[in-house]
Amino acid sequence: MVETVNWGILGAGKFARQQMGPAIHAASGARLSALATSSADKAAPFQAFCPDLTLHDSYDALLADPGIDAVYIPLPNHLHVEWSLKALRAGKHVLCEKPMAMAADAYAELIAARDAGGCFATEAYMIVHHPQWQRAKALYEQGAIGKLLHVEGLFAYNNAADPENVRNRPETGGGGIPDIGVYTYGATRWLTGEEPLEITHADVDFEQGVDVVARVSARFPGFSAHWVNSMRMHPCQEMTFVGTDGVMKLTAPFNPGVFATARLELQRNTARDDSPPAVTEERFPGANHYVLQVEAFSRHVQTGTPYPWHLEDAQGTQALIDAVFAKAKG
Repeated sequence: MVETVNWGILGAGKFARQQMGPAIHAASGARLSALATSSADKAAPFQAFCPDLTLHDSYDALLADPGIDAVYIPLPNHLHVEWSLKALRAGKHVLCEKPMAMAADAYAELIAARDAGGCFATEAYMIVHHPQWQRAKALYEQGAIGKLLHVEGLFAYNNAADPENVRNRPETGGGGIPDIGVYTYGATRWLTGEEPLEITHADVDFEQGVDVVARVSARFPGFSAHWVNSMRMHPCQEMTFVGTDGVMKLTAPFNPGVFATARLELQRNTARDDSPPAVTEERFPGANHYVLQVEAFSRHVQTGTPYPWHLEDAQGTQALIDAVFAKAKG
């Protein structure tokens, strides 16, 4: 067993530079060892916080590096399956940005490659590592809000002023649902452990071939759900779980520390039906779910410690996304 997992990054994009590169460098049990980019200018910011970084001028060269144990893949969506498969076949563990594939069926090849080669591969679904979400799941499973009846999810931002952004381009797998619908949809599935029975409503606005506003309703075995995701709205994000005996509300559930402080508010019935609900609030300042994700991944690779999000989980969310688009277009 290796004591430290040596990581390489395929590509030097903004998110890798600002978030995941520093997170890998800061994580215990991990070492940022290599970066694949042909641009010295793009490599420079990584070298500023990781001076001993090995540079490779191609993705293939990094995958051929015997000193690399795991790779992080932050490439545009349409390249995720291709390079995840190449990395697995090169004997590297893989942490790939979401969505890891653009259709649920495409996960079958990823799962087969993972199982055949003995390397771990998963989607970078970082929220399940954050203490806010772990606490919410624990409270839900303890029955803190009684029987769940409805979930309301909202995640939006506005990038209309950046038409060249990969999220605004269909050829790179853009769109608001692939980018942030994975959070409202996947978080609902992960916390409740339930899968949707039916997409009952999908009102989706498209611009230049990508979805920019999506208002979606679904029926689960035990509850209803309504989600709004948009790349054309003022930034906002919140998840609310409404039960027979209480309401659980998560603020900044997807970009804690950047959007706002992560908070969990729990409203519960009191002894008298006509009295105000008792409200408690927990705050989670300082937790970095990107660092926690890398540490959990590295521990899993080293020791087999249970990991909370697998390819099958990502495939389930993608199946939901596929159903939303089918409903919207059908």
